[in-house]
Amino acid sequence: MNKRLITHTGIFLLSCLLTLTAVAQDTLFRFALVTDTHIGNESGQEDLERTVEDINHQNVAFVIFSGDVTEFGTDDELKLAKSIISRLNKPWYIVPGNHDTKWSESGCNTFRTVFGDETFSFEHKGYWFIGTNSGPNMRMGPGQVPRENIVWLDKQLQKKSNKQQPIIYINHYPQDSSLSNWYEVLERLHGRNVKAMICGHGHTNRAFNFEGIPGIMCRSNLRAGAPIGGYNIVSIVGDSLLFNERTPGVATLASWHGVPIPTADKPVWMEHPPRPDYSMNKAFPNVRIKWEVQESGDMGSAVAIADGKVIYTNTNGDIKAVNQNTGKLIWKYTTKGKIYATPLVYEKYVVVPGTDGNVYCLDLRNGKRLWSQPTGKAIVSSAALYNNLAIIAGSDGHCRAWEIPTGKLRWEYAAIHGFVETRPLVQDGKVYFGSWGNNFYALDASTGKAAWTWTNGATNRMFSPAACWPVISGKQLFMVSPDRFMTVLNTDNGQEIWRFKDADNWVRESMGISEDNNRVYAKTMQGNILAFNARSQQRELLWQSPVQLGYDICPSPINEQKGIIYVPTNSGIVYALSAKDGALLWQHKFSNCLVNTVQPIDESTVITSSTDGKLLCLEINK
Repeated sequence: MNKRLITHTGIFLLSCLLTLTAVAQDTLFRFALVTDTHIGNESGQEDLERTVEDINHQNVAFVIFSGDVTEFGTDDELKLAKSIISRLNKPWYIVPGNHDTKWSESGCNTFRTVFGDETFSFEHKGYWFIGTNSGPNMRMGPGQVPRENIVWLDKQLQKKSNKQQPIIYINHYPQDSSLSNWYEVLERLHGRNVKAMICGHGHTNRAFNFEGIPGIMCRSNLRAGAPIGGYNIVSIVGDSLLFNERTPGVATLASWHGVPIPTADKPVWMEHPPRPDYSMNKAFPNVRIKWEVQESGDMGSAVAIADGKVIYTNTNGDIKAVNQNTGKLIWKYTTKGKIYATPLVYEKYVVVPGTDGNVYCLDLRNGKRLWSQPTGKAIVSSAALYNNLAIIAGSDGHCRAWEIPTGKLRWEYAAIHGFVETRPLVQDGKVYFGSWGNNFYALDASTGKAAWTWTNGATNRMFSPAACWPVISGKQLFMVSPDRFMTVLNTDNGQEIWRFKDADNWVRESMGISEDNNRVYAKTMQGNILAFNARSQQRELLWQSPVQLGYDICPSPINEQKGIIYVPTNSGIVYALSAKDGALLWQHKFSNCLVNTVQPIDESTVITSSTDGKLLCLEINK
């Protein structure tokens, strides 16, 4: 090293030392912000262990983990993350990110049991720190603060009448349109003394402005292409919030960002900020909401419609039935875990598997429990009907068939790799379903014996054909999956008939079939609806809808009734298209979150719901 470089290095180090000394004298407190640790990723464990060891030697008051703690949200990944984080010698607070919640084999229950909660609220030296989950829980779509967290936030704010108290809000996502209900959080915080909103998700250090409030995205803890990962040390120094990236065991870099936070001044919130646009509904005044229910938790499934009732579930663990004509509650049964299952109705019985590991059978008439049976783990999938059997695949590697009238276990298959999220398809004596282990299964519906297994060959489990509700026409089974392939298998032996990845139209997880089984519908990520010839032995596109839905990754199934195709989206819009050519018949926006289901009762009545806990009946007048 030459003398000139030594001199410059010495001056730089002296400058840093003087700066740190001055800062130390005026620092109210410091905390560490660690995000996107992705335990389960190749280097995730080592990177987090290094960071925890490093933080234990830093002068910080506490540590905040802002989501994507794990790669795939598995129970083992969450427990491993907890074991590492528990080595901290300082208080720590944690919220989940989309990787923790989308692919959760426990239905997002394990995060709460392992870490104690999915939100936090605490005060330190006059500052109030609030953290919420970002979702989306168990569904592929834009981020979403769960409805139950919005309700929780309301209660927290009601407890604090002092609107002058400085607040720092933490969520995994930026508080902008990448989070489908960002405005619900900001509207609740509007008028409060919010000094900053901190997030992860983008894996980089970056400054934002969220409707007048400083936003700060922090780097991932993963090393990526570097030798060592990193995190941020956040300091309240005088009237500033300073962010310094820290390379564990190496150095704390100069502040990359500073936010003025004068305690006496309240923030200047943006006037008339952008909000979701519902003006499209004016074009179809014949479509109106007949009734609507707002749940205090998320909804993550389709509904069952039977005996004049709409039966549905929510993430507060409720199974509910409301009057089909009025939306008035008829009965409610509450379980001990979040529910994402679509209820199965058979005669007078309602069968619902839950994430508390139990299968419940209720009386359709009054909601009273007729029987319940435990399984080895949470169930995030839905039941399928075969004769008088409820066939249910869970997260414990098992698929089981229960006699609905008695609750007796008829058969059990115990060789599933990964957990099951979908509703199995039962047809011609076989049951079909995919798993988050890159496999697709065909079992004998009477005995549970394996007929065949197919794999897409992917090594990344996120490409699994697990969230799609497959369809069958003749001997051809159709599925779409996150690897962007449409795959057609022979139902007798599982052999591929054709498999195609369209470079211009990326199918993902949303599809359906016509009432006459002649057409298969698929939604693309580009927002197109495609119709294929279901009887052909090769890929034959019949039409592409002229309706442009916009970017869409909603996995909800497409339904058809009497020549009308009902399409759910990830932006709270319901589309009704002509089955003949995909032409628009009507559209209606009722939320800004993912639509779970669009289920017609008849041509003039449709039941639909969204993940932010909205259930409604649409009435269509001609």
